[in-house]
Amino acid sequence: MDRLDLYDNMPSGMREYLSAYGWHFSKKLCEYAVSKMKKKDASGNEKAIDAYSREQVQQLLKQHGVTLENDVAYDACYVANMCKADYLGSSIPNEQYLAKFVKDFLDDPDGAKTKALDHYFADCLAKGKPLMWEDYL
Repeated sequence: MDRLDLYDNMPSGMREYLSAYGWHFSKKLCEYAVSKMKKKDASGNEKAIDAYSREQVQQLLKQHGVTLENDVAYDACYVANMCKADYLGSSIPNEQYLAKFVKDFLDDPDGAKTKALDHYFADCLAKGKPLMWEDYL
């Protein structure tokens, strides 16, 4: 089955990006997305997160015995950092549960294998923040 947005007009560079990476994070797009992630500190002020690298995410997953079935390119890196920014220290109490969250998110049996980029792209659309696709090739 084809995606419902397959035939929409695509912004400049998007077709080239998708040809290169599909609906998955390239290193550059992941770094950009993660660089915009913020977390509230104890005083309620927003600050940038201390981001995980792809290698740190892989090590974290290994340390907690988590094996991913649907990890493509930098998708797990994006999801781990999204979880760190949005949930860690609140509904996700520690890095062991963060590793499990990454698995649940990416290996969701009724979710799309493109869920990570779908999620990010939907947020960008909802916020009215266009992506400069050429920058992430």
